[in-house]
Amino acid sequence: MPSPTERRLATAVLVIGTGGSGLRAAIQLAERGTDVIVVGKRPSADAHTTLAAGGINAALATMDPDDSWQQHAADTLKESYFLADPNTVRIVTEGAARGIADLERWGMPFAREADGRISQRYFGAHTFRRTAFAGDYTGLEIQRTLVNRARQLDVPIIDTMYVTSILTRDGVVFGAYGFDVGDGTRYVVHADAVILAAGGHTRIWRRTSSRRDENTGDAFRLAVTAGARIRDPELVQFHPSGLLEPEDAAGTLVSEAARGEGGILRNQLGERFMQRYDPVRMELSTRDRVALAAYTEIKQGRGTPDGGVWLDVSHLPRETIMQRLPRVYQTLIELQMLDITTTPIEIAPTAHYSMGGVWVRPEDHGTEVAGLYAIGEAASGLHGANRLGGNSLIELLVYGRIAGDAAADYSADLDAQPRSATAVAEARDEVDQVLAADGPENVRSLQRAVRDTMTEHAGVVRDETGLKAGLARLDDIEAAEKDIGVHPDLAGFQDMAHAFDLRSSLVAAHATMEAALERRETRGCHNRSDFPDLDETLQVNLVWSGPGQIVHEPVAETPVEIAALVREVSTAGKLVE
Repeated sequence: MPSPTERRLATAVLVIGTGGSGLRAAIQLAERGTDVIVVGKRPSADAHTTLAAGGINAALATMDPDDSWQQHAADTLKESYFLADPNTVRIVTEGAARGIADLERWGMPFAREADGRISQRYFGAHTFRRTAFAGDYTGLEIQRTLVNRARQLDVPIIDTMYVTSILTRDGVVFGAYGFDVGDGTRYVVHADAVILAAGGHTRIWRRTSSRRDENTGDAFRLAVTAGARIRDPELVQFHPSGLLEPEDAAGTLVSEAARGEGGILRNQLGERFMQRYDPVRMELSTRDRVALAAYTEIKQGRGTPDGGVWLDVSHLPRETIMQRLPRVYQTLIELQMLDITTTPIEIAPTAHYSMGGVWVRPEDHGTEVAGLYAIGEAASGLHGANRLGGNSLIELLVYGRIAGDAAADYSADLDAQPRSATAVAEARDEVDQVLAADGPENVRSLQRAVRDTMTEHAGVVRDETGLKAGLARLDDIEAAEKDIGVHPDLAGFQDMAHAFDLRSSLVAAHATMEAALERRETRGCHNRSDFPDLDETLQVNLVWSGPGQIVHEPVAETPVEIAALVREVSTAGKLVE
């Protein structure tokens, strides 16, 4: 029977996730007059989107008149090592200018040239300058703009709700179940369609640019238990420069601008080690190559005592650091009381971005579950084996709009909505069982065990022996998870949220390790020491639907006119992502 504190809500479309992609979808729905509710476990003003610093891509040609969406598409496909879906790439690059125009219309404060044009700069392996920005707070400004627009449209946002289950009947969505992380109130939300915008899975590594309790793989678990599949979970981008200390902030990013402004990487012996890995570009090499270089130095015993390498900007003029790297300076003062104008920074590679995610159709980001859509870092298709810097923010806008339209149309066309009292009861029972858990195992210690396992066995470099050992360790953690203790207190029900985070992390970790084991090659971000070469027969997407269930899906052909634009991009004077 339902609890007396179980609230029932109804809407045409439910959006799960309060970040940029979820808000953009909600705005589209509200502007069309379709009922929508946005829910999430994190305050909308502090969603993960706010951390994106560099910029947002669109071939506006405000700086380089020869730029085009076709060239943007070619650059994206090349950087993906041709694992990105060409149709998805076309839709994002062709729709990017409209995404920027939407933000402008809603008051986004883009940096501009003296004549009023939106300023654009080089970012990553782009042929032309096509990254628009707002200082080094682009993601924060985008999130603010979207939150303000959602408020203008009176979009209901419940950003204290943890979704535990997407409700389905006979493979058709009819809503979601969850609880309030503050007071434990249960929610049954009936909805014609659900848009999943719950982020990626990079928090399952020990060092990560994601903060505590975000990007824990929620989207993976919610999608798979609803009947959807996961594509390319092994393809995770590791950022070269994450902090090692303090422990509760391990993985916090040191902006790549530090290398772009002339920062030098050294090992414990004082060697400028990029000479060994990319003597031409040195510290301006690609993310995946710099991360691999640092990992190799540490693994071969030339790292710092704490397991990192040194990033040194102290040789730069103090004025340069204070003017060009103010955020880096402030971050190190706040976290470590370290003055980067005089002292090098200890860093190591950190898990940064999930390039794989829920399997979706390119035309509308619908899944194989009727009425279920996935967008943002929760989805897959655009990035392949290496994300082109600046593409993630534009993806939010383009597919937020498209999925919003698709969900609105789906809802409008429904003759009736099938519901299932059994499905609701099962979701309720799952929460009851977690709430009643009174075993000896500590959730936080098991979360740490998952992160340690992923770091040791599925980090920057993987091999068969390590991955198999990692999978065995995950099985042990999963067995221990059945004996956890959950103890809500006056501070709220976060302990129960952590228990569900752990379940999500285990699903994401299994998917990642099994796909990494299956991809017997080195391609982009995925490094197999036992298979160091790229294998042309593995130019496929790996699609995971549960333990031991992986299929190879061919990637669609790149259109001839786009393939003709694939070229080697000059890296002179550019920091390459």
